[in-house]
Amino acid sequence: MRPGVLGALAICVSAALWGFDGVALTPRLYNLDVLQVVFLLHAVPFLLMQLFLFRSYAVLGALGPAKWFDLALVALAGGVFGTYSIVRALFLVDFNQLSVVVLLQKLQPVFALALAALLLGERFTVRMLHRAALALTGAYLLTFGATIPDFGGGSKTGIAAIWALLAAGSYGAATVLGKRLLNSLDFKAATFGRYGVTTLMTLVMLGLSRGGLGLAEVTRPNWLVILIIGATTGSGALFLYYFGLTRVRAGIAAICEMCLPLAAILFDFLLNDSVLGPWQWLGAAILLTAISLVTLQPNPRPARQPA
Repeated sequence: MRPGVLGALAICVSAALWGFDGVALTPRLYNLDVLQVVFLLHAVPFLLMQLFLFRSYAVLGALGPAKWFDLALVALAGGVFGTYSIVRALFLVDFNQLSVVVLLQKLQPVFALALAALLLGERFTVRMLHRAALALTGAYLLTFGATIPDFGGGSKTGIAAIWALLAAGSYGAATVLGKRLLNSLDFKAATFGRYGVTTLMTLVMLGLSRGGLGLAEVTRPNWLVILIIGATTGSGALFLYYFGLTRVRAGIAAICEMCLPLAAILFDFLLNDSVLGPWQWLGAAILLTAISLVTLQPNPRPARQPA
């Protein structure tokens, strides 16, 4: 299997795991503060990583100030802002009105494609842009069918839309910044570093905002869900994601992540008996076709980055 195909497949699997997380796991943490959720979903996996990734300390210790800055940006964008924003958006609508949140998350590839061209010097052909548009069309039909999204529902919907937009921009930025970081770090050290830095950042934020971690509020079922997320859809999915990101361009990675809405609706059907309509099945077919076309297209060489 070609490295590009294997990398795209890894990203698709990681996105599917994140889709499962959104349907079956994260909703069970609704009783906690959003910042607590972000901290615990990074701190617990980071503690588990000490058992088998402790050698990453030496790798991270050899990084120069510029690469530490890149790592901090990835942790801030994807770990703190991205996770906080999407959890905040979902909690605001009580996991019932996901249309605005899902729609605005589809803007993530737009952010990633633009930032990849700006920061990484990647060239995007007209064919690539057409396939990106095809993927977005499929994702729209998959999520909404042939209907127009309802942006009504009161002030909470509007606020949730803003948080979802922030999440899309944050994850798009993390995709591009992570690609640049992986020029000097292997995906294991990058994952270890991202979780560690995000844990420290959210620890400081909790101390400043709440004066403590509030662990007494975390129930036993909460701890079980957090452990499952940490071992599978959290750090496990991120390992796969970074593994794939070392083998494909940032723009292709962003499009492969469109598997997330497909997986979310699929698992919603399997777990909650939510049946897809004809237009949604059409959207799923278009989305998978677009991802396949992007995956099988030879990767053009990126432009040289300025010194």
